[in-house]
Amino acid sequence: MEKYLLFALDHWILSSLFVGLAVALLFTERMRGGKSLSPQQVVRLMNNDEAVIVDVREKKDLAEGVIKGSIHIPVTSLKDRAGELKKHEGKTIVIADKMGQHSGMAVRALAAGGVTGVQRLSGGIVEWRNANLPLSKK
Repeated sequence: MEKYLLFALDHWILSSLFVGLAVALLFTERMRGGKSLSPQQVVRLMNNDEAVIVDVREKKDLAEGVIKGSIHIPVTSLKDRAGELKKHEGKTIVIADKMGQHSGMAVRALAAGGVTGVQRLSGGIVEWRNANLPLSKK
């Protein structure tokens, strides 16, 4: 660890450039993934019948529980099944995955399929559970 610190101090320009590029990459990827909503914001939208939850986890992950009323479309088949979401036009489509790592890709896939009003559940199902919100075991 001491070697890395000495390198960073000796080559501060390179180190600063690396950190700056890493931050820019994270920011760019976050922006490309669309707006994210907290679990509380999603509950508010669901209570007002203004949101549809799309669970993009794999079938094996659904055993942990699902958000009641959510639609299951695995992230791998999202582009092919984007047409199923056309009937929910006018509502916010909220993408829920395990921890938020695939939701950005899912938002981009749906946008490419012509679906609008798509947002991400911040932190995915893990954050939903951490907020003590219910999951149903189908």
